[in-house]
This record gives sequence, C-alpha cells and structure tokens, in this order.
Amino acid sequence: MSRLHQLARRVARRLLGVTSRTATGLLALVVAGAAVATVALTGRVPLAMALLTLLITVGLAGLWQMSRRAAGLFRAQHEAIHDLRLLTEQVQRRVIAAVEKERLEAGDRHLEMTAAIARADRLTPEGAESLLRGQHGEMQAMFQLFRTVTPRAPMPSGPRPADLLGLLHLVRDRRPALTVALGVGPATIWLGYAAQESGRLVAVDHDAGRVARARADVLAHGLTATEIVHAAPAELTVDGRSTDWYDVDALDALKDIGLLIVTGPSPAGSDALAPALHVLGRRLAAGAAVVVEDGPIPRPRGFDGLVPAPLPTGGWTVLTHPPALSPLPS
Repeated sequence: MSRLHQLARRVARRLLGVTSRTATGLLALVVAGAAVATVALTGRVPLAMALLTLLITVGLAGLWQMSRRAAGLFRAQHEAIHDLRLLTEQVQRRVIAAVEKERLEAGDRHLEMTAAIARADRLTPEGAESLLRGQHGEMQAMFQLFRTVTPRAPMPSGPRPADLLGLLHLVRDRRPALTVALGVGPATIWLGYAAQESGRLVAVDHDAGRVARARADVLAHGLTATEIVHAAPAELTVDGRSTDWYDVDALDALKDIGLLIVTGPSPAGSDALAPALHVLGRRLAAGAAVVVEDGPIPRPRGFDGLVPAPLPTGGWTVLTHPPALSPLPS
C-alpha cells in the first residue's frame, strides 16, 4: 500500500502540477476511490455504483484542484493590480513635478522674452540707429588709435576707444613736458606711448598690485619715459575737511606739470579733484591743463578761474585758465 501511495503522489504531482499538500489531498481521494472500486470488484456493491463513485471522486478532485488554481490566479492578479497602482501613482507624481517645473521655467522664459521685447522696443527705430552710430564711432576710434600707436607688446583692454583717442589727442596737441596721471589703469600704456613723443609720463596709484602689474606692462612695452609711482593712502586735510588721498611725500618730485589727468581710481573716490588741485595745483606749469571725467565739476577754493571745455571725443573735460586771467595761485 505504501508503494501505491508514493506512486499515486508522483502521478498527481506530474499530471496536475500541484504542491505536496495538494498532492496529499488528491491522494486521499484517489485511495478512497480505489477502495470503493476494490469493494465493487469483490462483489459487495454493484459495479455501476462503484464506477459512479469513482467518477464522482475524480470529479471532486478536479474541481478542488481548479478552485485552488483559481484562488492562486486571483491572488496573483490582486498583487499585480496593487503593483500597477503603486507604479501609476509614482508616474503621476513624476509627471506632475515635471509639469510644474516646466511651468516655472516657461514663466521665467516669458519674463525674459518680455524684457527683451521691451529693450527692442526702446531701441527701435531711434535707439537702434543711435546704437549703430555709437558702434561705428568706436570702430573708427579704434582704427585711429592703432594708426597713431605701434605697440611693442599686447595692449591691455582699456576704456572705450573714443575716450582713449580723446586723451591721446590732448597729449599730442599740448605736448606737455610732464604728464601726471592719478590712478593706474589700462589707459596708462596708451598714454605712455603718446607722452614719450614730447616728454614723460608719471602715473601714481595707491594699490601695490596695480602698480606691480603696470610696471611689468611698461617694461614689456619698453616705455622708458613712463614711471609708475606707488603712493600709499594717507589722510589729507582739504578746506578744513579730512579725506583719504595719496601720501604727499611720494609726490615731492612732481613739479612743472603740463597735464594733470584725474580720472583713475583714487583713495578719495569720486571726489578726487579737490585734493589733487590742493596738492598739485600749485605745481602746474604755465598754461597747464587738468583732465577730469564729464559730469558735475566741483570748484575747489582758489581755483574758481578754471574753465571747463569738453574734448572733441571721449568722456573727458579739460580745465584750463583763460590766457587773460592770472596764473594759478602759488
């Protein structure tokens, strides 16, 4: 009986593909059917009854197996639906986040486009024409600069070409023996080329780093008539008011200045003209000129006779004494 039991389990597993627990239940039904068939064969019950009982037993076993398989399929389907719901929620959250991001970026692009359109509206037609005219003027000034200066090393990028052209024109027109520039910058090298035709250039700055870079540029261009002076910041009293300016002891050698340029970076900031005239105004040569940036020009005490006149090109103003007036106070 044990051998028959094992054989029946193996057959049930192979034919029905069920688990060991299911195979055990099916085996019990098969054994019961076999017992009924044995009883029938021994003549205790009619053969038809035994066959009917056996068919019923097999049918019940098949129904049981199908129900278990249906239950397994239902559980698998339920789990798949659950996983699909989770995946759908994740995708939905990502889509919402992507749409929100695109909406914000679209808003930023809309603002940028609106600003660009507003700028274009301001430039057309009069603004665009003015811009093109200004660019054309700068290109012409650049060509004129390089026709008058033959660099011996790469030139530093400096102010607008029209501004540089105005300064160089003033230096060549007035031909000062000594040009002093308060503040070192990219224009220093250009001024060095123009000043060496008639005299020398002394550029003063309070920043040691700028001084070192300017001295290296001067050496590279071979501007032997250009000197870079480092004057540390110091307190200066002008008209009873204290202000920051250069150390005046470093400027003792500056005398008979033919052209004073007060346009570069200064310890005094934007109010650099008053201390410059207070210290160096008495050292200007006869007929000297002072160059400042365009804009409101203060009138330091004792220098009310200076007459401003804009340069033909560039954003500078030249301050000079008219010939009929007295020279600068000593």
